[in-house]
Order: sequence, then C-alpha cells, then structure tokens
Amino acid sequence: MTTLKPPTISTADERHRPELEQLWTMFRHEMSAFTGTLPDERGRFRQERLDAGLSQPGWSAHIFRWGSHPVGFAVLRGLDADEHIISSFFVAHGARRSRIGQVAVTELTAAHPGRWAVAYQERNDVAARFWRKVASEIDPTCSFEQRDVPGRPELPADSWARFNVR
Repeated sequence: MTTLKPPTISTADERHRPELEQLWTMFRHEMSAFTGTLPDERGRFRQERLDAGLSQPGWSAHIFRWGSHPVGFAVLRGLDADEHIISSFFVAHGARRSRIGQVAVTELTAAHPGRWAVAYQERNDVAARFWRKVASEIDPTCSFEQRDVPGRPELPADSWARFNVR
C-alpha cells in the first residue's frame, strides 16, 4: 500500500453502513474458504453480527481507515458483560502487514479493560498466527482452546484466544 497518513480506528454508526457492508462481504467471502458457507439466494452473506454491532446494547462496530480508505472493521459484543468478545474482525489484504490490525486490537480492547476473547479458524493460518501473536503480546498469560460452534455442527470448531487487558 502507498504511504498514507497513520490509520484511524473509529466507532461506526449507520452512516458507515455502506462501507461496512462492502467490507463485511469481503470478510465473509474470505471466511467461506474455511467454513464452506455460501451466500444466500441474493448473493449475500449473513450479517446479523454487523447489524447488532450498529444497533444493539453491549455491541459496537468500528471502522479502520487509512487516510480516506476504509480498510477494515471490528464488531465487538459483550461490552456490558464480564467477558468482552471480538465477534468479527477484518483487514483488507492491501493493508495487512502494516500493523493496523494490531493497532486496532490494542486500541479497541484498551477502551474496555478486562477479560477478552476472540474466535478464529485454526485452518486460517494468517488469522491463527495474528491472534496468537496479538493475544500473547497483550497478555503473556493468555490462553487458547478449541470449541465447537454452538448450534452449528456443520462448521469446523473455533479456536479461541482469551486474554486480559489492564
């Protein structure tokens, strides 16, 4: 990617929905390589987590920009619970390896100190390496485990990273 201003991580709202839906489609398409999930009859992937991030209490959605370019997002849930969850996280290929993902995780979790968790697909080598590295840097005592996806026996088990943010 060309040299741009430092990245920004912003809380998203309905004004950001068109950009987030485009990024969401890229995210779900990428994930379909690991889950086998297909788009619906209209060619769209499920997006109830994105919708909740924009409208539900205890949830939030965030957009990552590099200059004017939307390059990623995060959807957080459980912000009103003991354990906060990074429900969805995506950085466009052209912005990867720029540290924007690590900056985003660090900034977003620091805004809500406490226990955090994130699920990822172990078969997604890039995501697995990213989450192991980021979780370990934030909390050297972090933990990792495999868990079945509740109510979705057709999906591969999730790997979970759990870490504390002070």
